[in-house]
Amino acid sequence: MAASMCRTLRIFNQPAGPGLKCVASLLEVQLAQPVVIPVRTKKRYFIPPSVSIKSRSLEEQEAAVRAAGVVARQQYIERPINISCTAGIVDPYIPPEGDARLSTLSKEGLKQRTEQLRQSAASQLAFRKIKDHDSEFSSKGFAVKAQEIFIEAHAALTEFNKEKLHSLVTERCYPEMVRGNRYKTLHWRFIESLEPPRVVHARCPDMVSKGNMYGQVTVRMHSRQTLAIYDRFGRLMLGDEEEPRDVLEYLVMERHLINPYGCWRLHGKIVPAWAPPKDPIIKTVMIPGPKLKPEEEFESLNYEVPNPEAVQWHK
Repeated sequence: MAASMCRTLRIFNQPAGPGLKCVASLLEVQLAQPVVIPVRTKKRYFIPPSVSIKSRSLEEQEAAVRAAGVVARQQYIERPINISCTAGIVDPYIPPEGDARLSTLSKEGLKQRTEQLRQSAASQLAFRKIKDHDSEFSSKGFAVKAQEIFIEAHAALTEFNKEKLHSLVTERCYPEMVRGNRYKTLHWRFIESLEPPRVVHARCPDMVSKGNMYGQVTVRMHSRQTLAIYDRFGRLMLGDEEEPRDVLEYLVMERHLINPYGCWRLHGKIVPAWAPPKDPIIKTVMIPGPKLKPEEEFESLNYEVPNPEAVQWHK
């Protein structure tokens, strides 16, 4: 036993040859460096296109996805629905031509009187529904309240007070009032009321469900106002601050009746077909001049404007 142990120790104590030294050095190098072993993973049927590839259109990418057997998800175009107000004016009021009552002996007068009776009967039913949800509603006092809302809304518009304007007009009326006024200056003033405002029309439409009711009341308002609109350069575009004008308007007020915290807000205006056309807007334009070279100056050319009718105008 002792002899076998001695023989084993002698073998380990023998000096290593050149071959063993090379093998040991190779093993040390391999152990020091990371070893990468290729392993087969799951096959990918669809490889997303590279970010650098910009020539492929959306149709080509969809065709490649279908060829790979991948079902593309259908895209749904969703539109937001606002339930705090309606999207338009339901059964709008048709003002009589010239805002006057014709003789019932004529054909047009008889037709006008019949239409007024039909609209008044439907308005009485709408008044009952409105009073069921709003006990303080009164057709006589509501016209004055609507006029006050109209004045406050236009005053907030001239001051660009968005928070107050949202509380006075509906989400449908707000973009119509502020569209195109970003770089303009508005000067509006309410002078007096020529005739007492009065309620002429009312409707209670439903939306989405049967019990979701909205109240729409049309108010006739004849007043005197001043309006002046200036562009971003400070030049007058429309109206005059010193010249008051008589304005006949039909305002549509709306409220979400089933909402206990709802309030009456300005929803839109009804413009009759017989209304006179609006005044044209005065625009600031630029007359294109000659193309100058780098060494030339405009003052030294003594340039004169050619025939204005042949000049192409630019905004």
